[in-house]
Amino acid sequence: MANFATILDHNTGRDPGRTVLRQGERKLTNRELLDRVDAVAAGLAGLGVGRGDVVAILLYNHLEFLETAFAVNRVGAAFLPLNYRLSPEEWRYIIDHSGAVALLTEPEFRPAIEQLALPALKHRLLLDGAADGWTGYADLLAANEGKSVVPVPVAPDELQRLMYTSGTTSRPKGVRITHGNLAWKNLAHIVEFGITAADTTLVCGPLYHVGGFDLPGVGTLHAGGSLTVLRKFDAAEVVAAIERERPTNIWLAPAMMNAILQLPDLAGRDTSSIRFIIGGGEKMPVPLVERILAAFPNAWFADAYGLTETVSGDTFNDYEHMLAKVGSVGRPVVHLEVRIVDETGTSVGPNELGEITLRGPKVSTGYWHDDEATAKAFRDGWFHTGDIGRVDEDGYLYVEDRKKDMIVSGGENIATPEVERVLYEHPDVVEAAVVGMGHPRWGEVPQAFVVLRPGAPADRTALIEFCRARLAKFKVPADLVFLDALPRTPSGKVLKRNLRS
Repeated sequence: MANFATILDHNTGRDPGRTVLRQGERKLTNRELLDRVDAVAAGLAGLGVGRGDVVAILLYNHLEFLETAFAVNRVGAAFLPLNYRLSPEEWRYIIDHSGAVALLTEPEFRPAIEQLALPALKHRLLLDGAADGWTGYADLLAANEGKSVVPVPVAPDELQRLMYTSGTTSRPKGVRITHGNLAWKNLAHIVEFGITAADTTLVCGPLYHVGGFDLPGVGTLHAGGSLTVLRKFDAAEVVAAIERERPTNIWLAPAMMNAILQLPDLAGRDTSSIRFIIGGGEKMPVPLVERILAAFPNAWFADAYGLTETVSGDTFNDYEHMLAKVGSVGRPVVHLEVRIVDETGTSVGPNELGEITLRGPKVSTGYWHDDEATAKAFRDGWFHTGDIGRVDEDGYLYVEDRKKDMIVSGGENIATPEVERVLYEHPDVVEAAVVGMGHPRWGEVPQAFVVLRPGAPADRTALIEFCRARLAKFKVPADLVFLDALPRTPSGKVLKRNLRS
């Protein structure tokens, strides 16, 4: 049976009393986790949720996030993690496009959800209490306590979850991740890092993101290990949790790593339990890698490359080459192929630049209800990433240019067409272009260039407020420049490299 939720039965059968989830003072053993997941699954089944359905989860990091994900899979449905940093309008689009029939959220987000028109959403579940039109999570669990749910048998190609990603279009795309994709990803990471039941992953990145959920995230549970979960990232709390809980591994986006390295007392803290750190997202110079290794003396810093479309974690720089191949994101994991191709789709030679393409069983089969985008990115058996890179004579991948028009801000992808689409909705805007601008904390932030209709007031503050009402905070332009015209090529394409410079 390919259903991912069966790992709970396996682990409980092997070691029912082992603590596998921790958050603050809360701890769950294998047995307790399975019992709670069964109760939630029975409750969902009682609401009519089953095979083929999608259930949205809009939560900060809570143990209930993981319980619900497993419970949804147990009844044969797929879960949809929602980025809590998005705007309500973005939530509305994703929930509507996915066809989600149920949503679990927490009180902070309830008022915003209640303002949205969500005709397909039949059931609303609320963490920490109940309200009119909402079912309390604790009530659902209590009403079904003691019930067992046999996991629905699923094929490897059936949907395990949907993850919406900012690509290079004006709307996010739903990546179809199957039970098979996840199992092969877990296997690849278990092999790559030698993960065993002795390992504990500190989850401090958001569970709605592949970084928090998958690097290695639930892969550690798959191997019989445990997770320690922080509600949100806080650099000081991460280091305190490392000292207190003694985890063996962690995923840190560059902005997260930078925040930890800025802690004034870091040199005197005990981080010796960490044996590997998964990084990735931007180029790491030698001095920065050396600072990381000094702060985590027993760690392998595995610079990485991956995408939502591959459940992430496709290549890792190995321990022996952390400094010798600095700047490289390493070699591909087991059962994954990397190929660099030119514009005709022909493989290029060592150190020649081309598009990075990937093939293997951890790679998604395409996008949800988007045949055009699927046909464009998944062709000839390969996933075409849109990223530019090269592979050296030793097989090590170097990513030289990110996806066209993509900004990475604090580990979050921002597709510039998303921001541009909102600017174009303003009645005074004739032309708009957005590029990434360097930022000391977030790496990059959006910068907008705007051409106004004749006679329109150049009100920078009003335009930024217009964006703020329609976009997640991290997508709102940090600065806005008015131009008489955008620089363009003879064929009419905006010269974004000119805007960047």
